[in-house]
Amino acid sequence: MTTGIINKVVAERGFGFITADDEKEYFFHRGALDGSLEFERLVGGERVEFVIEQNPKGPRASRVHAA
Repeated sequence: MTTGIINKVVAERGFGFITADDEKEYFFHRGALDGSLEFERLVGGERVEFVIEQNPKGPRASRVHAA
C-alpha cells in the first residue's frame, strides 16, 4: 500500500491526482475509490492509501481509501 494526499480533483471529468509520500503524482478515476470516500465530497488534502497499478497510459492509483 502506498500513502499520499489528494492534491487535485477535476469533478466535472470524474478524476483527480494523488501526490504520494515519495512526491510522485498518480492519476485516479472516481471508480477507483472505495466506500470510505465519496468523490463528490473530495476537495483536496485528504490523506489516502492506494495501490499503484500499471495502465497503458502509465501508472495510476487504484483501490483508493481514506488513511
